[in-house]
Amino acid sequence: MSMNPAEIEALVASAKAAKAAGQPLSSLASEPAPEAPAPRAPQFTDFEQTMLNSSEVPISMLLDLTLPISIELGRTTMTVQELLRLGRGSVIQLDRLAGEPIDIYVGDRRFAEGEVVVLGEHFGVRITRIVTTGNAANQQIA
Repeated sequence: MSMNPAEIEALVASAKAAKAAGQPLSSLASEPAPEAPAPRAPQFTDFEQTMLNSSEVPISMLLDLTLPISIELGRTTMTVQELLRLGRGSVIQLDRLAGEPIDIYVGDRRFAEGEVVVLGEHFGVRITRIVTTGNAANQQIA
């Protein structure tokens, strides 16, 4: 028989009361253990009221948020056999033409278009157009 902490505390309290009243402790064994109060659901009223009263989240809460950014030059599909034939120096033809804008994704949403630039020995992307919200919602990475 296992007892929860509330039952143990109740038993100790009744033992102390019996000792103070001069009763033997053996009389406690026949008494049923008092019912432990039922656990209550957590209360979130403060948070709920705050969110209901305020329709906007302060932008300062989002400034430290880190998001993955992906740059997509193009896409293609290949069979497993074609993949196995790839090696050093292989060329993969993409579905984009040279000079076409590349896609910039933030998370899984298309955010902008840009063009590849060379910065010293590194590649970079110059943003040429921000995709509007309506288009971004419909153009996710497949």
